[in-house]
Amino acid sequence: MAEMPEPSPIDSPVDSSDAAEKRGPKREERSSARPNLLRSAGVVGAFTGLSRILGLVRTALMGSLFGTSLTMSAFALAFRVPNLFRRLFGEGALSAAFVPVFIEARKERGEAGAWDLAARVFCLLAVFLTVITALLQIGITLIMWYGPEPTSELGGRLLVAAPLIRLLLPYMVFICLVALCMGMLNSHNRFALPAATPCVLNLIWISVLGFLVWRGRTHVDPGLDPRVFYVAIGIVVAGIVQLMIQFPLLRSLGFRFRWREPGKDPAVKRIFYLLLPAALGASITQVNVMIDSMLAYWIGDYAAAALYFSERLIYLPLGLFATALGTVLLPTFSAQAADLDPGAMGRTITRSLRTLLFVMIPSAIGLGVLAVPIVRMIFEWNAFSDTSVGQVAMALQFYAPGLIVFALAKVFVPAFYGMQDTKTPVKIAACCVLLNLVLNLIFIRTWPEGTKHAGIALATVLAETVYVVVLVFVLRRRIRIEGWRGVFASWGRCLVAGLVMALCAWAVVRGLGSFMEKGKVAQVIVTLCAVLVGVLSYLAATLALRSPELGEVLGAVRRRGRGRS
Repeated sequence: MAEMPEPSPIDSPVDSSDAAEKRGPKREERSSARPNLLRSAGVVGAFTGLSRILGLVRTALMGSLFGTSLTMSAFALAFRVPNLFRRLFGEGALSAAFVPVFIEARKERGEAGAWDLAARVFCLLAVFLTVITALLQIGITLIMWYGPEPTSELGGRLLVAAPLIRLLLPYMVFICLVALCMGMLNSHNRFALPAATPCVLNLIWISVLGFLVWRGRTHVDPGLDPRVFYVAIGIVVAGIVQLMIQFPLLRSLGFRFRWREPGKDPAVKRIFYLLLPAALGASITQVNVMIDSMLAYWIGDYAAAALYFSERLIYLPLGLFATALGTVLLPTFSAQAADLDPGAMGRTITRSLRTLLFVMIPSAIGLGVLAVPIVRMIFEWNAFSDTSVGQVAMALQFYAPGLIVFALAKVFVPAFYGMQDTKTPVKIAACCVLLNLVLNLIFIRTWPEGTKHAGIALATVLAETVYVVVLVFVLRRRIRIEGWRGVFASWGRCLVAGLVMALCAWAVVRGLGSFMEKGKVAQVIVTLCAVLVGVLSYLAATLALRSPELGEVLGAVRRRGRGRS
């Protein structure tokens, strides 16, 4: 595929001053003054990857303590509640609504005016989230008092999960305010601290779990394991710490934490006007996952826990690159839209798609083929039995294809929000949430016992696929997106290379299957060997197919290394 000699859109700047600079400094000076998109994504990806790895450690410890028990399922459901609000009013929708308006305010009002706007939004969000938390606390308490009888199956499950939900709700306030602070920093091209912030949660969580493992007590009663409350308290403390560490860097950039009357600034109303419809559109995956968890919690003690553990494995490759790239793309699209340059947006989209496909297709294939050995290697400890391995691996195999569409959404949704269009994604999302619910009910009704949770995973993937397809169809009518032939060619090359990778990795596991039965060390060695052989075979296949994406990624890494030197 022929490439134009000009810099690629993936290397386009995050700054929004292109139009003015065309009349000013030379192009080389502008290029050196502004951060490279792929390099910024690399910084975010590195810290996000570290967070995902720490997250796997914490998840492995959770599995070791609780397995796929009712306690673990109750925790998985309870932790979804603050996480859902984090997606609704935090990272996804708030960033989509706040970042474009904040960048525009910096251009029109200057730094002081933009920081005044940020302070007003911070105050209003803090009050709003506190009220929501109080109302939810009252509602859950009333349900516990006047809800189903504790002797019924529904009432018994509710009484297990409700105390955990109440305990974890304050985390919602802190983590949403953290997301707002991260949006401020990202708007100033400060990506490292926001990307490193989730590591704080994981480190505190791991410390609590390590203490519980060190105590070595086991829970034998069928009810709620009281050790899970220590975990919940640690999560709330981590939310407070995550918020506090944002302030020093924000202060150095000009932000001052003081009460500001929100209603006096029309830009605040504009942000929240964009925020409310964006809430569902930016969090379609999380809304579907919340529905999955609620339904899974009722079909079996194990189901919600099995989905939780399988999702942790999906989020590792998703966070390593797709989430990082999506974080950097939002201010990029906002700047390109502000400069009235839809052509640049289209080129950025196609180059981002090619890069994502190069990473996500082999990741999805690898997780599907190596689901059982990977789950055994990471989670099979103490309370995590062989039965738990089978339950989690089955869900992972059905989730794995969705890794591709989950990643594609990280490109197309920010394109709409960069144009300050939050209504279109929310309309599409509402239909897809309904589709997900219908598919869930159909699969739960028709699939045999022990596989219903896998049907829930498949429903999420199908609904997300429809969501992405419709987004692409609508976006192509808004802006001209060039290079689709190259995207589909890249898709084909990656698919062929991924199949070669799958065959080689499967051959390693098949050939050394008897050795894996010798213990945990043998499991780790064989699984890592299969992963390594798979990666090397994929790279060799892409070289043989002359995939330009490999050279682009390696070139970006080399340029980043020279920049550091």
